[in-house]
Amino acid sequence: MLTIHTADELRISWDADPLKDGAVAVEGDRVAGTGPLDVLLERFPGARVRSWPGTLGPALVHEGPLPEAPSPRERVHAILKSGAVAVLQEHVDTPELRAAAQRNDVVVLARTRPTAIVAPDRADLAVFDVDGACIATVCAGRLVHRRR
Repeated sequence: MLTIHTADELRISWDADPLKDGAVAVEGDRVAGTGPLDVLLERFPGARVRSWPGTLGPALVHEGPLPEAPSPRERVHAILKSGAVAVLQEHVDTPELRAAAQRNDVVVLARTRPTAIVAPDRADLAVFDVDGACIATVCAGRLVHRRR
């Protein structure tokens, strides 16, 4: 099923100017398109729409050690809750952490890289409120965190 994620603002990259009422169409684990919400609704009739308050942009790369938690799964989930879907290889240094990252589709990188929302790349998105807190994280097209 195709889902359109929309927010008050869309940033294709965190360096780009915001697009008011922008949206990202996601099909499976891929970005199917970006642009104004009305254009995507016309292009993808019948798509499910998820509306978020705040700013929608590319998910982040977590550059430091994973937060402490009782289990590797919870350590990985903590970075997903922060809006990140990628970690640096040097910080995923045990077989248990690597397995937890893999099970959750978290990307393990040798070094940091710029992030952007580009079709047909992997659909890794994050939504942040005005205070910078993560509201939602989409990892490889799946909603993996939503603040209640």
